[in-house]
Order: sequence, then C-alpha cells, then structure tokens
Amino acid sequence: MAQSQEPDDHLIERPLESTQVYRGHFLDVRRDLIALPDGNTSHREYIRHPGAVMVVPLLDDGRLLMERQYRYPMARVMLEFPAGKLDAGEAPLVCGQRELLEETGYSAAEWAYAGVLHNAIAYSDEGIHIYFARGLQRGEQKLDDGEFLEIVTHTADELDRLAANGELTDAKTLIGLLWLQRWQQGAWALDWQPA
Repeated sequence: MAQSQEPDDHLIERPLESTQVYRGHFLDVRRDLIALPDGNTSHREYIRHPGAVMVVPLLDDGRLLMERQYRYPMARVMLEFPAGKLDAGEAPLVCGQRELLEETGYSAAEWAYAGVLHNAIAYSDEGIHIYFARGLQRGEQKLDDGEFLEIVTHTADELDRLAANGELTDAKTLIGLLWLQRWQQGAWALDWQPA
C-alpha cells in the first residue's frame, strides 16, 4: 500500500466546481461541488470573509473597555469588545488601532498580538485577529455613518459572571475573555510592543 503524500489526505475535501451565490458589500456566498475523501461528491455552502480584528482594551485600573451595540441578525443589543473588518490590504494591527479609535475614541501606547480565531469554521473562512491594548488615552470617537454604540466598562470578574449566566454570548468576546484570564494567570504570554 502506497503511503499518502499528505498526512490528512483521508480527511481532505477537494473542490470540483465553485458557484458564487451572492456577492454583497463584503460577504461572498459560495456553493461548491466537492469530492469527498471516499470518492463520492457533495456540496458545501460557505461565506468568504475579508477577516476582522478584535481589540481587548485594558484600562489602567484593570477594567475593560467594552461596547454595547444592536446586532440586527440577533435582534438585540450585544456586549462585545471593539472589533471591525479588515479593509483590503490593511495590516491587522493598523485595523485594530483604527477600530479602537473610531469606535471608542481611545488610542493605546502598547499593543500585543494574541492570535487568530476562526469563529464559524463550518460555514465561513473568517479569521478574527485578537489584539490587546493598554496605556489607553481618551480622544474623540469617530463612528461610521449609521453606526450606533454605547461605551461601557466591566471587570474581568463581571464579564465572567455575565458569561456564566448566558448574558455574554458573543464568541469573539468570550475568546478574548478566556485569553485575558489565561494571560492574567501566567499561562499564556503576550508580547507587548509600543504603538
């Protein structure tokens, strides 16, 4: 029996045809015909996404800068860390700095890259880069037209209780909280760099 070139060959699905079902302002919905590892075929529907950045902003007193924003698909106000989509060709750090300033009015003296999360791997290729920011300086908020949000602060313990009660459900914010807690416990490192 010949050895496979790829260690995961027995799991890989290969595209045969790709159809663009819908192209919007930034979402690209696809339906692909694929070859399964056993030789059969199937379809996969998924969303191509340009990617995004989320910022975990740490105030000097230990509280976290958060946003409350109405999210139309959820039909309710959600509590979340500041975030936004990457513009074409934009570096993730630049996006994080831009989004923090636009949405909250704050800039940061130091930044640390934590990693990337893939929040919907079954139907989207979106990757959200996670940054931490500290040494915050208040400036002027510069919201986009049609963007409405409220800035609030919470401690990590308050967010933990909201998550345990099912009130904090935003996936990226929950991952940001987990990363924060692991960093505070000394389990996960952050490499802080000046802005």
